[in-house]
Amino acid sequence: MSTQASTARMEKIVSLCKRRGFIFQSSEIYGGLNGFWDYGPLGAELKRNVKELWWKSMTRLRDDIVGLEATIIMHPKVWQASGHVDTFSDPMSTCRACKKLVRSDQVWDMLETTPWAQAVRETSPEGKPNPEALLKWAKGKGLRAVPNFVFVKDPEAFLARVAAHTGEWDAQGQSLIQILCTADAAGPLSMPCPHCAGELTEPRPFNLMFKTYVGPAATEEDIAYLRPETAQAIFVQFKNVVDSTRVKVPFGICQIGKAFRNEVTPRNFTFRSREFEQMELEFFIKPDDVVQAQTGAVAALAPDAPHGEPQPNWGWELWHKYWVEERFRWYESVGLKRSSLEEYWQKPDELAHYARATVDILYKFPFGTQELEGIAARSNFDLTQHQTHSGKSMEYFDQEANLRYVPHVIEPSAGVDRLILALLCEAFEEEEVTDEKGQTETRTVLRFHPRVAPVKVGIFPLLKNKPDLVQKAIEVRDMLRPLMNVFYDDGGAIGRRYRRQDEAGTPFCLTIDFDTIGENGPEKEGTVTLRHRDSMTQERVRIADLPALLLGKIS
Repeated sequence: MSTQASTARMEKIVSLCKRRGFIFQSSEIYGGLNGFWDYGPLGAELKRNVKELWWKSMTRLRDDIVGLEATIIMHPKVWQASGHVDTFSDPMSTCRACKKLVRSDQVWDMLETTPWAQAVRETSPEGKPNPEALLKWAKGKGLRAVPNFVFVKDPEAFLARVAAHTGEWDAQGQSLIQILCTADAAGPLSMPCPHCAGELTEPRPFNLMFKTYVGPAATEEDIAYLRPETAQAIFVQFKNVVDSTRVKVPFGICQIGKAFRNEVTPRNFTFRSREFEQMELEFFIKPDDVVQAQTGAVAALAPDAPHGEPQPNWGWELWHKYWVEERFRWYESVGLKRSSLEEYWQKPDELAHYARATVDILYKFPFGTQELEGIAARSNFDLTQHQTHSGKSMEYFDQEANLRYVPHVIEPSAGVDRLILALLCEAFEEEEVTDEKGQTETRTVLRFHPRVAPVKVGIFPLLKNKPDLVQKAIEVRDMLRPLMNVFYDDGGAIGRRYRRQDEAGTPFCLTIDFDTIGENGPEKEGTVTLRHRDSMTQERVRIADLPALLLGKIS
């Protein structure tokens, strides 16, 4: 898909989200607040369904994971121990022209969809400068579109620099753009501002945690932080969970909750926000030396072999592989096709200092392939840090091994909001359909998996001015309402009502018509028309059979 087509698709998804009540910009009537989003009626249901499915898969369907719900604000020493106070920062630059802040490590990603950068690339295919085309653009559209771009102020001088360049030209045009945006010919190459093509300052660290104060006095001693992740609460409560339950290593503690990061440049709709929600699991395992002592050998990792069921001789590598595969399976179970996902193993120089390995599960968004979830082998770094800083033991007594140790951790960490956006992107489709009169129209449909669909069933009386039809439709609604989320609609033509539910992602619709109430003969009395969203096919189903039939399809 071309960049232009991808941008158009994303714009349609954003428009649909507002029009149908999935996602609104926070505080919109006051101009909005960048990086904050509200979920409307359909979005709230979609999000709740996703979280409940994750929670059920982690806790209700397993014997080795328990749940936790911790506070957003914790003792500030938690964040000192975890390293967030000193190291949780992003590189930030300021545009010398427009003064906007930009995350330095995201500049080239942002430029992928920036019109002026695309225009420069189009003048110079494969990154090799075309002076004539560049000059024409600089004196015309470029001068009007990005007057802060130093190249357009004196294009001849910059093209002379380009001609004198002796280095390699990269196919993405990055080296060319850097030369064209650097004002000082004798200095190092600058990074371009994605917003206005101005010159960015050198990167400097910017701590991402939101500060607040606890208590009536707003002094340095009262500083606290909104949590940037939910994981640390699990580590801090590790001993309490062990002491208050009968869990035994290997076991996990999971949590769903809000987190806050003061992102320099929130972007791509809800993908990168300042307030977001996480679904995190910390799965505690025995250190490899303990496994070795107990079983005689740590099982070897076979990279291409399926993991199978957990075994006592598994070390961290097999547990890590196990959770990578488990997470891919879960994403497929909620409607993300395997072909839309990618598995990325972080390179040694990309790993966090505490991580032995990290796999990112990526989704192919219209704006690029980006991370949905990271599965990290975190060793015993976090528990050891909290043990050192708090002075409280984080050791676990293993009765089988008859020794104490600090467990190691495998951490699958997923973003709820990113997943919601991925599900919307995956489900969105426009198609040409022809009605029974031969007229063609464009149908917008969200093909959600029935498990996550905000509304499971739309219920329509054929006519709202026929009391018998309305009464029967209300009876059907009231029968199904305790079992699933339904939506009753009696406004407009049936075809229009179907289209509204297609846009909402409702997988099934029921129409109560004159056959239902026996006006066309007794053979169809007590039946309704069941319409399937994806195929638009219809079938007659007995009302008495609806609960079992529909529950089977949405479970």
